[in-house]
Amino acid sequence: MSVARVTTITARSNESFEAAIRHGVERANDTLRNVSGAWVKEQQVIVVDGGITEWQVTLEVTFVLD
Repeated sequence: MSVARVTTITARSNESFEAAIRHGVERANDTLRNVSGAWVKEQQVIVVDGGITEWQVTLEVTFVLD
């Protein structure tokens, strides 16, 4: 039997939502052990002068405890 924990992180990219998700999951893997999945809870864009400058995601990252 395993026990998992969920933590919330936010990541940004100046390219796309996909790049923000990838960056967030990669960063979570650098800090947490046994990352098993992520759920995109929220997506936002940052707009400056009428144009999108950044894509932001809020992720719920699941990792299995040792």
